Amino acid sequence: MATRWVLHLDMDAFFASVEQLTRPTLRGRPVLVGGVGGRGVVAGASYESRVFGARSAMPMLQAKRLVGAAAVVLPPRGVVYGTASRRVFETVRTLVPVLEQLSFDEAFGEPTDLAGAAEPEVEAFCAELRSRVLAVTGLVASVGAGSGKQVAKIASGLAKPDGIRVIDRDEEATLLAGLPVRRLWGIGPVAEDRLHRLGIETIGALAALSEAEVANILGATVGPALHRLARGVDDRPVAENAPAKQISAESTFAQDLTTIAQLREAIGPIGDHAHKRLTKDGRGARTVTVKLKRSDMSTLTRSATLPYATTEATTLIGTARRLLLDPVEIGPVRLVGVGFSGLSQVQQEPLFPDLETVEQTSDDAAPVTLADVAATAPAWRVGDDVAHTDHGHGWVQGAGHGVMTVRFETRGTGPGPARTFRADDPALTRANPVDSLDWPDFVEEMARHQNTP
Repeated sequence: MATRWVLHLDMDAFFASVEQLTRPTLRGRPVLVGGVGGRGVVAGASYESRVFGARSAMPMLQAKRLVGAAAVVLPPRGVVYGTASRRVFETVRTLVPVLEQLSFDEAFGEPTDLAGAAEPEVEAFCAELRSRVLAVTGLVASVGAGSGKQVAKIASGLAKPDGIRVIDRDEEATLLAGLPVRRLWGIGPVAEDRLHRLGIETIGALAALSEAEVANILGATVGPALHRLARGVDDRPVAENAPAKQISAESTFAQDLTTIAQLREAIGPIGDHAHKRLTKDGRGARTVTVKLKRSDMSTLTRSATLPYATTEATTLIGTARRLLLDPVEIGPVRLVGVGFSGLSQVQQEPLFPDLETVEQTSDDAAPVTLADVAATAPAWRVGDDVAHTDHGHGWVQGAGHGVMTVRFETRGTGPGPARTFRADDPALTRANPVDSLDWPDFVEEMARHQNTP
């Protein structure tokens, strides 16, 4: 194992970078991707916005205040990120056949060709990998390399943005020793606080403890594993992940919910959390399930299946909200859960051209229809993809008071012109967001693979 090289590839500011790739006018501008409502959270921030202090997981209102009037705030387009992610990692696999993909934008690999290689050879390999991804997709990746997953992940963090960092075995111990203990994979805020209260601030300080001491502080199972990582011992293999069949989130409440209004308010944040996990996964969902656990500990579940797999939060969470049952009829509710299943790669979001009845499993309730879901979809909003009969594909830069400004551009066009229209102009229709990538051959190939039994 001493001769192995593990790579960690991490796409730079992936969500925002995809927006800048497909909407060339945004290149060099501070882009924030995420929820645009009052409780919205940043899902991705471009490096131009990070210089102001904006970052992922920050409340959107706070990020907008930090960046100021120059901020460009866009809703997530999971279908586009999923397609771009697939092309990135198909490209990576031409050099690294076995990948352990962690999310849309990062993965581990262990190229057999690098076993026993010297540092310059590893760096050249990483350079070729980054160059190939950039040439095929137009997106930038940072790559780290080390003797195991832990060191490789730390190395890619040190390489950002737009770089390579190879950590040789001779420098591993010194490098790890000086890093904050939170940088160790598996140390969260609770464990970090516990260690800090004991005066353990760095990975080196954790490594200096005995295994028994670490087990006493962090637990008999987790402690020894983290102690090994702190000492640079990491022989975990790189292996393909089996895709999850369902993504969900749930919450138990200190006091039972007794009204439908309380349930509707509660399901929003739970649905948002499940949707964030879905966005990170990179696939769309076709089936929405709501789980309600009553005060007597019995559980009711209801599900609805949409005609399309989608990543659109409005559609998925709106469907979950319509599946709720009134506590006045079923009794007080102590736990609420939202699950997304029927997961698949998505080439097109539902655009509601033909409203269909949604399949449903429930107890004595009116059927949920796609028309119900569509009714809650907003009118034109900033970031929507549109198609014009004369000008082609574009996106909404501004909308309100019955008019909208559309910027007509895609990845392949370069910065495009802006035009203003009436919001009800019949020449404008909703467009497939994937078309903004301008990869027709790749998207067609994806569709063929998905439809092949």
